[in-house]
Amino acid sequence: MGPAPAGEQLCGAIGEPEVMEPALEGTGKEGKKASSRKRTLAEPPAKGLLQPVKLSRAELYKDPTNEELNHLRETEILFHSSLLRLQVEELLKEVRLSEKKKDRIDAFLREVNQRVVRVPSVPETELTDQAWLPAGVRVPLHQVPYAVKGCFRFLPPAQVTVVGSYLLGTCIRPDINVDVALTMPREILQDKDGLNQRYFRKRALYLAHLAHHLAQDPLFGSVCFSYTNGCHLKPSLLLRPRGKDERLVTVRLHPCPPPDFFRPCRLLPTKNNVRSAWYRGQSPAGDGSPEPPTPHYNTWVLQDTALESHLQLLSTMLGSAQGLKDGVALLKVWLRQRELDKGQGGFTGFLVSMLVVFLVSTHKIHTTMSGYQVLRSVLQFLATTDLTVNGISLCLNSDPSLPALADFHQAFSVVFLDSSGRLNLCADVTASTYHQVQYEARLSMTLLDSRADDGFQLLLMTPKPMIRAFDHVLHLHPLSRLQAACHRLKLWPELQDNGGDYVSAALGPLTTLLEQGLGTRLKLLAHSRPPVPEWGISQDPPKHKDSGSLTLGLLLRPEGLTSVLELGPEADQPEAAKFRQFWGFRSELRRFQDGAIREAVVWEAASMSQKRLIPHQVVTHLLALHTDIPETCVHYVGGPLDALIQGLKQASSTKGRMVMSRGGELVMVPNVEAILEDFAVLGEGLVQTVEARSERWTV
Repeated sequence: MGPAPAGEQLCGAIGEPEVMEPALEGTGKEGKKASSRKRTLAEPPAKGLLQPVKLSRAELYKDPTNEELNHLRETEILFHSSLLRLQVEELLKEVRLSEKKKDRIDAFLREVNQRVVRVPSVPETELTDQAWLPAGVRVPLHQVPYAVKGCFRFLPPAQVTVVGSYLLGTCIRPDINVDVALTMPREILQDKDGLNQRYFRKRALYLAHLAHHLAQDPLFGSVCFSYTNGCHLKPSLLLRPRGKDERLVTVRLHPCPPPDFFRPCRLLPTKNNVRSAWYRGQSPAGDGSPEPPTPHYNTWVLQDTALESHLQLLSTMLGSAQGLKDGVALLKVWLRQRELDKGQGGFTGFLVSMLVVFLVSTHKIHTTMSGYQVLRSVLQFLATTDLTVNGISLCLNSDPSLPALADFHQAFSVVFLDSSGRLNLCADVTASTYHQVQYEARLSMTLLDSRADDGFQLLLMTPKPMIRAFDHVLHLHPLSRLQAACHRLKLWPELQDNGGDYVSAALGPLTTLLEQGLGTRLKLLAHSRPPVPEWGISQDPPKHKDSGSLTLGLLLRPEGLTSVLELGPEADQPEAAKFRQFWGFRSELRRFQDGAIREAVVWEAASMSQKRLIPHQVVTHLLALHTDIPETCVHYVGGPLDALIQGLKQASSTKGRMVMSRGGELVMVPNVEAILEDFAVLGEGLVQTVEARSERWTV
């Protein structure tokens, strides 16, 4: 056979000990087999294959270290099982950005910065004189009314700052958005720009000029507009790289004023900054009546002034605490799976980040906590704290000139103040949305405390759209009908405050109306507004009626759901007039068995399936009576299985029995085969119904 190669000899000398077979006599086949086995065992292991680690007896049975003991103890106490800890860690690995992608994003951000500061200036003109705009770009704002005072000129931004979750390391895949604040020079702005949408007009013109020049740059594969959190007064410019990195990142440009430009006392929730005479096109009233406050309008201006201060606060609290960052990432996944962060008024990832900061400042969360601990603490806080009743604040200043929490509760449904004490972070969040967040948090805490085997799957991996979460769902379409509802409900101050957004103006009174009408039948009412899609720089911004449909979800109580009677006050009570006004022609006087004569409403429902759909009658009646929304505009989805079950009952009445002869007499007996066939058809129908309403979300 000859000597072994030098490489094999070296490997045998310094590698693993060579395994020798017993010497065999003769040179036959057995000897050849032994020699072949010897060479195989002596060869080095193949590259790229994992080899078993050989430990000595002392290493194998040595005592665990303090770190290993702490890890095991933490797993037992906090995660209930090692499997849950592994699942959470693997999820975080999936949603985090890799270092390679961060380097590519940083390189793209440097290119964006260089191009933004080189955009040429524009001489000063009147705000209404927009002839200087190129033909290929449109102003991303509905300028209604068009006439407004003020001048505008374009100058490159005084400062370009990356803000948001990207710098903090809390952004999650698959959609990576990087927010960039462009601080406009003071020369562009004037003292009274806070009045009558002047600041928002200048902001939109600033973006339009930027869009025209950046769209001509070959670096960008896509340049378009979008609304910031659904607010139609605050568009942003979206930039995406060209080529294979087009889906890598979306950079969102947000023009903002210098931090100390606007006087904070003029932007309090009790102040008015949209004059009724300008907005309605009427001469000012001479009766001396006060102007209605514009809290949402004022908040949108304040949000732009606080971008950098919020970033500094988040960086201070979350900068070196990896557990807090992991907790924020898990909370964002939790919100996304339930679609609670979508559309205008959603409970966004920024809000949960600030909520983590609040809990850290109140010592309910420690910076050494793990991500799972942060998730549990925040869900526990949401489940037990009603911000619609008792607001919270990050402000530690006891300045008497600052407004009280009660002032914010009068202007907003949900109150969570930032560190300045003047800005409500939850200004756009409705009471219905927050109650939905509370309900989901309570369900999640119950799931975590139950230590179910599939708890992680249900909590963070299973999508829960509105069609799954609620018993009945209704869609209002077209949205233009809500404009008539605003006129019917006389919501002029709300329209003035929301800049003409009749969907936002009517949403609060609409949900209050339905909650009052459904009464004890209703456990939870929530709404969902689809995000407004992006649009090209050469297109007009989408109108309010073009944003799809308004979806309302009803979670019903079994108790009282099938009652056909709405019992009102006695006829001689003062509340009887309000009851008749609320229910309209449906209300009538009825005498009951105890001799009382009361106002009452009786709904038509003969079968049990019709009784389960009484909420449909309530909703359509109230919307038509109080908001002029006809039944044809209400697309109601409820009881989808009733028709299937009713069809099976009718079929079973004919084939569920059969005639047999017993003792010379014909008797009716159950047809077991037919009944089993009905159950099989019912099962298939249930599966098809669930699959038709299922969605899948991948991280």
